[in-house]
Amino acid sequence: MILSKLLSNTWAPLTAICLGTFMLLVDVTIVTVALPNMASELHAGFSGLQWVIDAYALALAALLLGVGSLADRLGRQRIYLAGLVVFALASLACGLAPSSPVLIAARAVQGAGAAAMLAMTLALLSTTYRGAARGTAFGVWGATSAAAAATGPLLGGLLTQGLSWRWIFFVNLPIAAVTIALAALVLREPREPERRSGGASGLDLPGVATFTLAAGAATTALVRVPRAGWGAASTLGLLTAAVVALAAFVVIERRSDTPMLDLGLLRRGSFSGVLIAATLLSAAAFATLVYASLWLQSALGLSPIGGGLVLAPLAACSLMVSLIVGRFLHGGAARFAIGGGLLAIGVGDLLQTGLSRGSGWPALIAGFVVTGIGVGLATPTLASAAMAAVPPARAGMAAGAVNTARQLGLALGIGALGSVYDDRVGAHGAANALGATFLVAGAAGLAAGTIALILIRRPAARATRRPTTATAALEIRTGPIDRPRES
Repeated sequence: MILSKLLSNTWAPLTAICLGTFMLLVDVTIVTVALPNMASELHAGFSGLQWVIDAYALALAALLLGVGSLADRLGRQRIYLAGLVVFALASLACGLAPSSPVLIAARAVQGAGAAAMLAMTLALLSTTYRGAARGTAFGVWGATSAAAAATGPLLGGLLTQGLSWRWIFFVNLPIAAVTIALAALVLREPREPERRSGGASGLDLPGVATFTLAAGAATTALVRVPRAGWGAASTLGLLTAAVVALAAFVVIERRSDTPMLDLGLLRRGSFSGVLIAATLLSAAAFATLVYASLWLQSALGLSPIGGGLVLAPLAACSLMVSLIVGRFLHGGAARFAIGGGLLAIGVGDLLQTGLSRGSGWPALIAGFVVTGIGVGLATPTLASAAMAAVPPARAGMAAGAVNTARQLGLALGIGALGSVYDDRVGAHGAANALGATFLVAGAAGLAAGTIALILIRRPAARATRRPTTATAALEIRTGPIDRPRES
């Protein structure tokens, strides 16, 4: 009886998707407040702390596009379940790690599993729900995403102080077990006419390799800058390798019959605008949390729970606003939500630039509130705008691209802001160094908001056919909304 009710529940697939999404995105930021404890127990330096987060984010960013295109051939449910299993096993390895190199390696594997999960979420939602239900599903998913990334520090503080930093990884195991069972029962493969065959041979391995090399080299260069300097041969060599690899990636994608990213999509202004916005949103809103947490615990002496509580207003505001935005997401104007959200993030960062040696934790609260509002406004709308900007046959690719942009933005943002923080902390103190990172992040947020307002537009197809109703606009993108859901 219980099983039959579960299988017939309209929102059971959304639950399975959101559980996985929450778990993998919590792990992006949950480690922030645990970094001082990790550094003490594992004897890790400043760059090692950065890589604990960047290894995960970089693996996510590097593999999302390839996994997205592969899933269009092998099946989204299969890839989602495989990702859950890899994520769970890697979480166990992270919790048992005896040293920082082992932890960083396990975090990279964990990020690979998360990539397989995250690349599937938007595509699964898009093919499972229709009409107004799809708007609701995207809104709930957006709220889950915003809440997960923002509440990670608070959850990390509770687990680190109450048990051990290792439990921020062990806690994934029971959640993953429940999610695997639920996903196996309620997620179904859609019978889509655009699904292509070809199996694993369709995976764009050269594209994955060159993109990974470009992202990894750029991130490593930024992480090494505080120790080596911008003019060092190692820094210049890494940056050159990143440029060469990126150029090779472009050439490969142009010539490939099965590219992991159709570069023609970048000629669509709205899609390019969404990718830029997604990249800079993560850098401006979440990369700063690493250094704010270090300041709160190392300079002010707060406990992990205390540090997490200071970051909590960002979580609360982003969750509340995301839920509100989700109700009006169906047919809304994406550029105003995304652009306005990013401008709010920029303003929130700038509110935290006046830190001095005498500043305390209350100086961060107003900025986190405004930033949280911006995150909640932009995050769910990014998802719908990305899906609306491409043909339905590119659903998996679009989902991978927008999430790749977010995770790459976090990885690069941590590296770039880390160089700013480390450059100023010795001479000016931790407070002024943190203020400088917020200044750079605020400028990025304002720039991204302006770009989004300029580039993102309502798809032309929507304007040519019964544009006065939201249902007509959705029908143009997905087909008739009263079509029965396929399973």
